[in-house]
Amino acid sequence: MDHDDELVGTMLSRREAIRVAALAGASLVFGPASAQATGQLHPAKVMNLVATSEVEEGPFFVDEELNRSDVTLGTTRGSVVDGSPIAVRLTVYGLRGKHTEPLRGAHIDIWHADAKGAYSDEASNLIQSESTKGEKWLRGYQVTDGDGRVEFRTIFPGWYQNRTPHIHVKIRNFDPKANRTHVFNTQLFFDEAVNDEMLNRAPYNDRGARRVRNLWDGLYAMKQADGTMVGSHLHFSVDKSPAGVVQRAHFAIGLNLS
Repeated sequence: MDHDDELVGTMLSRREAIRVAALAGASLVFGPASAQATGQLHPAKVMNLVATSEVEEGPFFVDEELNRSDVTLGTTRGSVVDGSPIAVRLTVYGLRGKHTEPLRGAHIDIWHADAKGAYSDEASNLIQSESTKGEKWLRGYQVTDGDGRVEFRTIFPGWYQNRTPHIHVKIRNFDPKANRTHVFNTQLFFDEAVNDEMLNRAPYNDRGARRVRNLWDGLYAMKQADGTMVGSHLHFSVDKSPAGVVQRAHFAIGLNLS
């Protein structure tokens, strides 16, 4: 069973509907309360869609203006080069009223901690004991293609004080005159089973057992209006090797442009 078939046969949440459509290369058209997906998905599947939850930018964004797909470049740092490599694919859909379509030409930045839980280009502080000023690893942006997609080569993120593994995402959209029209920030997470598997491997386990789990992370656990935790709607879908190592992580973002 391939990745898409496994999901099509399930009852999809609204966020999952966007993700599955992105993986299948389907187009989406909003109805009064739901959306019909066309393309490679079953024609009878009706799916509800909502905008992706926004989460704060956090203190570690640096606008390096690095247009690159491989964000591991430019360093020999062991906690980067020895980290477990993953491909991160993000697909952005622009939501305008009752209609949606892949968002082309949006700038998507990602940034995250290395296997030791440190960020590049940061002074030492209460969270990060070492200075990495002037270094630019695990940061970069790409511009979405006609399908609203970007893909990055990076490593599985490490945990650090009070934070479970996560990847920051910033989306900036521009009008035809290059004026910025939208800015969106969120943070994407992994299921606990994935975290357990990856963080028990070297070099992540060199720090001993992790001390922060998803439910203990204050941003992950923030409650939405419906009482659910924000982070529960922001899990990557992952593809693993036969040995259980995460090789690819996927997420589709619904960006409200109304």
